[in-house]
Amino acid sequence: MNLLRTLAAISSMTMLSRVTGLLRESLFARAFGASAFTDAFIVAFRLPNLLRRLFAEGAFSQAFVPILSEYKNKHGEADTKTLVDHAATVLLWATVAVALAGIATTPFILMWLGGTLTEQPDAFEAGVWMTRLMFPYIACMSFVALSGGILNTWSQFKIPAFTPVLLNLCSIFAALVLVNYMATPIYAMAIAVCVGGLLQVGIQIPALMKIGMLPRIGINPFAALRDPGVRRILKKMGPAVFAVSAAQISLLINTSIATRLATGSVSALQYADRLMEFPTAMLGVALGTILLPNLAKANTDENPEEYSALLNWGLRLTFLLALPAAVGMAALAEPLIATLFHYGKFTAATIHAAALPLMAYSAGLVGIILVKTLAPAFYARQDIRTPVRIALVVLVATQIMNYLFVWQLNMQVAGLALSIGVGACFNALLLYIVLRRRDIFVPQAGWPAFFAKLVVAVCVMGAMAWYAQERLDWAAMQAQPWLRAGALFAIIGVCAISYFGVLFVLGFRLADFKRRAR
Repeated sequence: MNLLRTLAAISSMTMLSRVTGLLRESLFARAFGASAFTDAFIVAFRLPNLLRRLFAEGAFSQAFVPILSEYKNKHGEADTKTLVDHAATVLLWATVAVALAGIATTPFILMWLGGTLTEQPDAFEAGVWMTRLMFPYIACMSFVALSGGILNTWSQFKIPAFTPVLLNLCSIFAALVLVNYMATPIYAMAIAVCVGGLLQVGIQIPALMKIGMLPRIGINPFAALRDPGVRRILKKMGPAVFAVSAAQISLLINTSIATRLATGSVSALQYADRLMEFPTAMLGVALGTILLPNLAKANTDENPEEYSALLNWGLRLTFLLALPAAVGMAALAEPLIATLFHYGKFTAATIHAAALPLMAYSAGLVGIILVKTLAPAFYARQDIRTPVRIALVVLVATQIMNYLFVWQLNMQVAGLALSIGVGACFNALLLYIVLRRRDIFVPQAGWPAFFAKLVVAVCVMGAMAWYAQERLDWAAMQAQPWLRAGALFAIIGVCAISYFGVLFVLGFRLADFKRRAR
């Protein structure tokens, strides 16, 4: 399997997901702008979405995939299928229980998270209704995460990468059509989340049947808990909740803080976060998806050279693509926000409000992606404790930075984004130091020259991006959306050509980054 080609395929599917996601956010901004009801939906969706990342995509996937890979490579198909059945049973019933508990306690949760929403009864009531409606989403996504882990272990990457597109399409339909039929228009978006979750479950089933790994859900989760493999997964899953989700917990805390700032702060943070997830998913999530099963196999095969070589390949690609993305997003923050969201109720003032946290996020983009590249190096070895300790330190450091940036330096919502970005860089640094000290990762030769060439190319690209965006009044071009979009894409295209052109002149070649899984 050509890993670079596989990465390109996953990134293409992820790009489709992010493009439709940005279209979804653009239509959402056009329909609702930045208001109390917008904040209510974002807060309502944040909690089940966080739980999805904690229990489904995050902790469960990181604990499940290495053990599943071990079963696949060392045990027979029958034992592997039994593990899948029992893991699916426990995960599904656990998330159903969490959803029911969340529905019962929603008003109390929103009183804690909602901040100033409690002062606006209509918005608070809407938030309660939407949170309750969307809580079952985590049960759907737990099955999707299980399916993704299985398919990725069998090197079937495309379906899991495409799956999020379905949620985006549902949300687009809701923002364009369903919103016109709702007495409370924002409810259309919550309904879209529920329908999207069911569709994402449905698309997994044929792919799982094809490889003979469609789980059979039992009615007695306690019987499934007696499976030694499931117990190993749960034992590692508990601490992994903290290890893989420190940034998400920080984001939830930041959402609570943002509700106590100026009206619309939650929305501004959300718009910036959505743009930030674009490169994070296309590179960070895609790399992590490929690296985890391959690193797990190298660990099972007791091949430290292959293990280290895989990490070296992933880190080089991270710096090659994440560094220009970070500089480009910082330089083009206002053009990006204006082009994607400045329609309908989204005002010119909101462009600036959302651009500031985007620029702050950009400072930590490389760190955010590096964490997604480095963390699998520990999970593939079934080492959960080390990332847990690091994540807890970073979580505390992030909240200290929140205090400094938001309240002491008065950076407001931009300070919240900056704290997450700097915290991610700190997290990545600690992960790297531990990998080096334990001789888990031994860098290959050529890193100083590699960095020197990247710096030259990034400086050229960043200067061009800043100069070009300063020549236009992006807010004033609202009446000419296609011209504005064309100008932005032209600038991005010229910057990309200049970046890779400089690298080519300095000796970079595509063949240098090709790699095959062993």
